[in-house]
Amino acid sequence: MYSSKKFNSTDVILLSLAHHIHDIYTSFLAPVQTLLIEKLFINHTLFGLLSVIQRIPNLLNPFMGILADRVRIRYLVIFAPSVTAISMSLIGIAPTYVFLSVLMLVSGISSSMFHVPTPVMIKHIAGRRMGRGMSFYMVGGELARTIGPVIVVGAVELWGFEGIFRLIPMGLVASVILYIRFRNLDLRKDFTEQQKAKHYTASLHDFMPLLLIIVSITFTRGFMKSCLTYYLPGFMEETGHSRWIAGISLSVVYLSGTAGTLLSGTISDYIGRKNTLLIFSVISPLLMWLFIMAGEKFIFPILILTGFFLLAPTPVILAIILEQKTKHLPFINGLYMTSNFLISSLATLITGYFLDHFGNELTFKISGVIAFLAIPVVLLYKEKDVLDR
Repeated sequence: MYSSKKFNSTDVILLSLAHHIHDIYTSFLAPVQTLLIEKLFINHTLFGLLSVIQRIPNLLNPFMGILADRVRIRYLVIFAPSVTAISMSLIGIAPTYVFLSVLMLVSGISSSMFHVPTPVMIKHIAGRRMGRGMSFYMVGGELARTIGPVIVVGAVELWGFEGIFRLIPMGLVASVILYIRFRNLDLRKDFTEQQKAKHYTASLHDFMPLLLIIVSITFTRGFMKSCLTYYLPGFMEETGHSRWIAGISLSVVYLSGTAGTLLSGTISDYIGRKNTLLIFSVISPLLMWLFIMAGEKFIFPILILTGFFLLAPTPVILAIILEQKTKHLPFINGLYMTSNFLISSLATLITGYFLDHFGNELTFKISGVIAFLAIPVVLLYKEKDVLDR
């Protein structure tokens, strides 16, 4: 049993480490963009569709509470890193686009099973310092996207694209860590309490205004985020850089984003969630335009700054979600996760279409303009509007 007040640092770190290992595998796709396009003869739109396929299982996120009432949800969390590791490490041997799509779907299911319950686990083990716990948790994910591109590019150089299946054991280790430490943590009470509280549809009605604001922020920033993460390696290679430089550029974005993720939650505790989101919404697109116009020798310094402000809003939004006073918190978190993944997937797919029809530079510029639309959306958020259901 965990104290409701104590910050259990060991378990927070272990869960964040498992998150780190899990998300290393989900970061494999973007760095091998050019390899997959050449091997399977697909365009940017079909490559973007892979992201949509991977995120389709997130449609089921709101129903995780119902599922948790029938199964021991912690075991889904425990096995998820292994399933994700196996599916993502087999993309190099995918003979067809359909086979690759199936691998994306499987990894999406396991990722959903991992990401919806684990923030609730953080709430259990972080006590009163939930914001700090979420920062640790999110840093694990952002560091994964820093290290993941380097790992997969290094594996390709060492074993060839087909040989990256040798990376599977790391995911098995993450499952072992989760089993040893969390096999006795019972989350069913948190999920089944929803059944006894106000009906789901009523909670959805109460949550909808806040959800629409969050969805709008995610969507308006999504094109910029897709350009600077999912499509960045391909952009770098198409502009004359090596695969190593392309992979490193993505790692630079996520490494600086890790710093932003670590600090943003604490910053929002002091200056408020709304003010923090507003600052990030103003600075991020400005930095994107600076990246587009900058000379080659300034690319990495600008990417460092860009990554910091690009990825920092996520812990702030998660803190907003998790501080809602409702017995339907897992359901509400599932709704957020679903909307976040689907809107991000839509933005990724549209960005891929733009790349195919308008080219890299114009697509990046359009994405930078759209990102400014997040500013008026943030201004609509009223920080005192917290659910009390």
